[in-house]
Amino acid sequence: MKNIFFRIALFTGLAVTGCNDSFLEKLPITGVTEDNAFNSYDNFKAFMWPCYTMFNNTTIRTSTNANGVGQDGQYGGDVDAGYFEKKGFNGYNMFAYQTKGSVTSGNGWDFESFVRRINIMLSHLDSADMTQEEKNHWKSVGYFFHSFWYMELIDRFGDIPWVEKVLNETSEEKFAPRMDRKEVAAKVMERLKWAEEHIGDFEKRDGENTIDVDCIRAVISRFGLREGTWRKYHEIEGGQTFFDECVRTSELLMDSYKELYKGTDIQPAAGYGEMWTTEDLSKVPGIILYKAHVKDINPVSGCHMEHTSSHNIEMNQNTVDLYLMKNGKPIGNPDSKYNGDKNMYQTFRDRDPRLYHVVMPPYKVEASGKDKPEENPGASWGYTSDRADREYIDLLGANYTTSNPGIGMKRLPGQNWSASLIPEIPRLGTGAFVTCRSGYYVWKLWSNWEQNFNQSAVNVSDMPIFKIEEVLLNYAEAKAELGQFDQAIADKTINKLRERAGVAKMTVSEIDDNFDPQRPSYYPKGTSFDREDKDKGGVKVPALLWEVRRERIIELMGEGFGFYDVRRWRMAPWFTNRTATGIWVSKEYALKNNMTLYNQMTGFSDGIDGKMTEGYLYLFNDPVKEGKGWDDKYYLYQVPTDEILLNPNLTQNPGW
Repeated sequence: MKNIFFRIALFTGLAVTGCNDSFLEKLPITGVTEDNAFNSYDNFKAFMWPCYTMFNNTTIRTSTNANGVGQDGQYGGDVDAGYFEKKGFNGYNMFAYQTKGSVTSGNGWDFESFVRRINIMLSHLDSADMTQEEKNHWKSVGYFFHSFWYMELIDRFGDIPWVEKVLNETSEEKFAPRMDRKEVAAKVMERLKWAEEHIGDFEKRDGENTIDVDCIRAVISRFGLREGTWRKYHEIEGGQTFFDECVRTSELLMDSYKELYKGTDIQPAAGYGEMWTTEDLSKVPGIILYKAHVKDINPVSGCHMEHTSSHNIEMNQNTVDLYLMKNGKPIGNPDSKYNGDKNMYQTFRDRDPRLYHVVMPPYKVEASGKDKPEENPGASWGYTSDRADREYIDLLGANYTTSNPGIGMKRLPGQNWSASLIPEIPRLGTGAFVTCRSGYYVWKLWSNWEQNFNQSAVNVSDMPIFKIEEVLLNYAEAKAELGQFDQAIADKTINKLRERAGVAKMTVSEIDDNFDPQRPSYYPKGTSFDREDKDKGGVKVPALLWEVRRERIIELMGEGFGFYDVRRWRMAPWFTNRTATGIWVSKEYALKNNMTLYNQMTGFSDGIDGKMTEGYLYLFNDPVKEGKGWDDKYYLYQVPTDEILLNPNLTQNPGW
């Protein structure tokens, strides 16, 4: 049974952020002021509830905000990383084409929304009418949220002012300079470890699905890997301690969460897909913390949006090419048995089934229903005479219903929000429902079993915040960076994920320099990406480490980790400077859909009068040949200029 009260208090609009205490007015307390609001355990609990909205704050790339179009929620980080793009004609990557402009305010530089609230709470702990154990508990919760937000601030800005007290107009700390990243990160880790040791086991008092020791360990695991790799590849000393903490806490969580969710649907890799389409994640193995949604209380529109013309996220050919074959081989491996990319059916055939849960597979049906499925003669559609058109319908399961909601998680053929038939995929365009320009339509949040209405947020699928899958990947990568990744580690981590997905296990002894001929390079400090010589100044990513990273990219695809990852690996140029293209088509097909082919020789469109007869769909120009490309200043965010005007002791990040 879901804890409905907690879900209401935690995730509705009543839970305001910042130093606005109006949230307390929703409680049965009269005359609430800062002087009398911090006496009892329940006072502290009520005051800290708004901090949970941190997890759907859209300045965090892994935001669980599922309202609005995709880039405003969890997809944004993967758009910026170059894994996805927006489907419009102006949907190019703002970092590859250097359209990320200067900012005067905002940009994630925020010490009011959460830091001030947390510091207010911490300042009242000593005088509260609670036991020392209870005080330690709320100090731990405060340290958790303060550290989680600072983890994000460090990632954005590097050096950052450290604020651990309540500031007012006369506080000298308001004009403090930025503290060195190493010192801030050390403070964050120190607080997280203190919280890990002192947080209480108060689930009955705080409610289900609240911050506990496992949440703290999940953040240490994430922060340890993030900071350790950033330091290694951005030439900052001290990464070993962070790798060690990632390994330690990941092992503790792996001992506590041994089982992966296998799912309930008939589809391959159902447990992977259902992680984002399930009504109640409290019953799902491996979930550490999640954002809950309840009908008529705090529903969202993530699934609904992907059934409409407003959804604007698509995948490009480069990212599709990262997916392994079901036999565990990269498509460039001589033993991969890759079917080629000359049509979408071939491209998807025998691929890692996780691809089918992120991108809608190809199919074609007859809208007339003249050859109706024998299993359901009442269906409103029929199969074509070409059996290839039903390959992925048979794989994922046929969608026979015209009702809303329908049957199952993801079924083919698809329907829009009103259950109108989508007769085929790929479906090119920018205007009609369930269309995109690349042909690779992203549908990670789509489920048939959720109800959808036009212009209405009624979806109730919960969204994971921390889950064991990420922890397994953190652990695997940290071990690889430490030179300790072997078959035993692979079996404990990556191979558990592959077994659920239906992909052949990773055999470490097979992975050598020839395993993936398309293995990329990273670009150490002082080097640059060159389109004519991709390895100029670059260093090949070690073969085994690349396969570990690939697994992370695929397992977490569409969850917002991309921009964090490509920056901490110092690989952003390799990902963002590759030209985004779509499926391989004939020129006739492209022109029929008001599109053109991409000319790899020129880096631009071949145009309507070009000589090419077939090729990849043109989406955008080659950013490097256009004179743009990733600028290393993007590794850190710009400090807003208004903040520097207000505090002359602040410095700007390089290049801004």
